[in-house]
Amino acid sequence: MKEEEVNCCQIQEWYPKFKSVSIRTLIHELPESFVEYLLDDSGPFLLPVSVSNEDALPNTVHNPYEEEDFQVLEGSGDEAEPSSPPSFPELELKIKESIESLGGAVFPKLNWSAPKDSAWISTSGTLQCTSFSEIALLLRSSDSLIHDLCHAYDSCGDKTLSRPQSFFLALRKWYPSLRPDMEFRCFVRGQSLVGISQREVTTFYPALLEKKIDLEVLIQDFFDNNVRHNFESENYTFDVYVTNNERVKILDFNPWGAFTLPLLFNWEELEQNEEANGIEFRIVESRCGVRPGLKTAVPYDYLDTSQGSGWDQFLRNADEELQQQIRSPEAGG
Repeated sequence: MKEEEVNCCQIQEWYPKFKSVSIRTLIHELPESFVEYLLDDSGPFLLPVSVSNEDALPNTVHNPYEEEDFQVLEGSGDEAEPSSPPSFPELELKIKESIESLGGAVFPKLNWSAPKDSAWISTSGTLQCTSFSEIALLLRSSDSLIHDLCHAYDSCGDKTLSRPQSFFLALRKWYPSLRPDMEFRCFVRGQSLVGISQREVTTFYPALLEKKIDLEVLIQDFFDNNVRHNFESENYTFDVYVTNNERVKILDFNPWGAFTLPLLFNWEELEQNEEANGIEFRIVESRCGVRPGLKTAVPYDYLDTSQGSGWDQFLRNADEELQQQIRSPEAGG
């Protein structure tokens, strides 16, 4: 992997070229002070002071009896100067304006990644945000965004950069009607589409069994007409959403390999598909074939996946079922 290939997948690079076939997005360059805030773990977890008085978390009820438990006696040695929360008024007002222009609700992402691992901490349990404070809460709580901030180029053979010159915040219009079963990851090798995978692999969607052939044709045509000759890399992945009226929308681009999940494939299989000059389309064929470990409502560290645990056995069974589906001639892979 080369730095150039990673850079091409930054949303501020690809979105202007594919705006007409993507979802509405507004992009803001982040001030370095906000980037430093996201990286700072030296003190308590503090959300920025909102100049619009919009808090990400509900206000707590004042209870003087609880305060007694946390009082520090003079001379105890535990006194510390309280940390002052940061404030980013200019950025907040720009984001507030963008949220309003996008219909009042957005989901955020940085150059490459969205804070999917911190959705559990939001009041809605999703990435939906209606204020700057909610966006700051998701970004500040996310471990996956450390990739963008510190490790984006770690897999590059020609690595010269430790981070991009600038970081950007993309605000993408929130569509509550989007169906997760209609999102797919497409794998491109040597400018040829070699694989398509169901994106949400934690659920079995029976309707996909009937639509599989038509969806493959639809996505292949979209790739040939809109992506193949317009994206600058030879090897990459891109995520699409298929609407009810069979329009295809680009959601994201990612580099080939490294930190990108191959979902229902592995990278060796996809490279073999390139040699075979064919497309393989994989979906979850039954309830036993789901991959629960690829998405959870809480951070993955909260799950007990140690040998012999319930999740360990469940994942083993899911892998066995998936391999049986792939080998079965009825699987239609």
